[in-house]
Amino acid sequence: MTHRTPPARRICPSCDGFATAATTLGGRDRHGHLRTITVHCPACHGTGTVTVTARRVREGAGA
Repeated sequence: MTHRTPPARRICPSCDGFATAATTLGGRDRHGHLRTITVHCPACHGTGTVTVTARRVREGAGA
């Protein structure tokens, strides 16, 4: 009996899978650390993948 492989995850076309990035704010604090913020992709909300909603398939004679 063969095992079925799960379908490949769909990568977000907006961020190419790099959903989160650290962006500098343009300066350092008084301790010398670089100030950064975390930015998430607006299309996939930081997941890196695109989720597709499943469609219901109607079965039967009236379909």
